[in-house]
Amino acid sequence: MRDTTYEQLNKLRGSATVIVGIGNTLKGDDGVGPLVCQQLEEKTCADLIDAATVPENYIQPIIKKAPQNLLVIDAIDFGDSTGSIKIFRPEELNSIVISTHTLSPRLFIDMITEVIKVNVYFVGIQPGQTQLGHPVCPQVSEASQWLVRTLAEIFPLKD
Repeated sequence: MRDTTYEQLNKLRGSATVIVGIGNTLKGDDGVGPLVCQQLEEKTCADLIDAATVPENYIQPIIKKAPQNLLVIDAIDFGDSTGSIKIFRPEELNSIVISTHTLSPRLFIDMITEVIKVNVYFVGIQPGQTQLGHPVCPQVSEASQWLVRTLAEIFPLKD
């Protein structure tokens, strides 16, 4: 599955991209989006936004950046093994996402795409546990590290 994910992400190489991490770092695997953004600091030319549990606060900054692509990284329960990574288009999320966020990820994207033309991709990492006070499980930690390495390669720092 990671080969497919790599191929999908690699198609975005060289494009203006904003990466948004969504999740609650106090709830184990749910914090994987912000974790990836934090680990990408100073490793990528892509614009990074750690939106935590309030992605709606970043709608205007994303619109102002007017990127070609928007990657939203979040823990998404899509029924696969813990730590699996899958890319979803916004229209695929209606029947899948169990969101822990105040604003649904789909509504967040709809508000952005009403104003600017942007390709949106949800990078979902299958959580194992999302209990308050628990750390990120090893499988999700390993998946986040793979994703950080991959995104740093695809969107390298500019010389």
